[in-house]
Amino acid sequence: MGMSQTKEESLYIGIDGGGSKCRATIYTSDYRILGTGVAGRANPLHGLAQTFQSIEESTQLALADAGLAPSDSKRLIAGLGLAGVNVPRLYQDIANWQHPFASMYLTTDLHTACIGAHQGEEGAVIITGTGSCGYARVAEQELFLGGHGFALGDKGSGAWLGLKAGECALLDLDGFGEKTLLSQRLFDYFGVNNALGIVENLAGQSSSTYAKLARVVFESASEKDSVALDIVTEGAGYISELARKLFAINPPRFSMIGGLAEPLSPWLDEDVLAKTSPILQPPEWGAAFFAKQQQHAKA
Repeated sequence: MGMSQTKEESLYIGIDGGGSKCRATIYTSDYRILGTGVAGRANPLHGLAQTFQSIEESTQLALADAGLAPSDSKRLIAGLGLAGVNVPRLYQDIANWQHPFASMYLTTDLHTACIGAHQGEEGAVIITGTGSCGYARVAEQELFLGGHGFALGDKGSGAWLGLKAGECALLDLDGFGEKTLLSQRLFDYFGVNNALGIVENLAGQSSSTYAKLARVVFESASEKDSVALDIVTEGAGYISELARKLFAINPPRFSMIGGLAEPLSPWLDEDVLAKTSPILQPPEWGAAFFAKQQQHAKA
């Protein structure tokens, strides 16, 4: 055949499918990065066709970035971390997909984020961005907490903070609630000057629209606005409590992930902060590591 050794080397692709984007990174078996691609959202809960399309697009972009041919997807051992696949029906739907890879191993986005955060070791993570959820894996124990989605759950998340800001501003403006800086801040943010203006901009909007208001809440809290302080304190209190529930199974390591991890940290309880360690690798790395583990277990 005369094929060079590199041609035969196992290549892994780690895919992190989320509600806003899908990231794919191709790794060698010793985790050198060959290429990366980013496509649209890949959350199976919001539609399988879109999920498969985003996975294929991000894969093709990663192959191109790595200088590989489109058909080389057949060489890739794929690890997929996707939201919602803890729902058995969704897991089955994706497992049955005629995928473009050599082989494909599927787990939740929380699991791959956790593997990445602790570089292949066991541990716990809390993800706070648009939404919020907690996850820990120790030996055979797996713990999923929160993550029920907006507006039922996701307390302490960006969307939740934004929702609270809107609620409190409207109570203030109607003369029910405490006076708050948030009212004027939302006027400025939306370029409106009355309660109806706020309602028009928020009624029926998605969690990501609300999450953009999180910054307004943190700014108002730092200016000692009592309403904003209450919101942030309640949210951070929930996240601290969530962490303690994860600590119950004694994870050796704990990390906070997501856009709110940084702004929330000053508000978290001391015992939780003391146990927080930085993320070692991204979720795509975790997905590739998972694929490699599964492939070896099979062999």
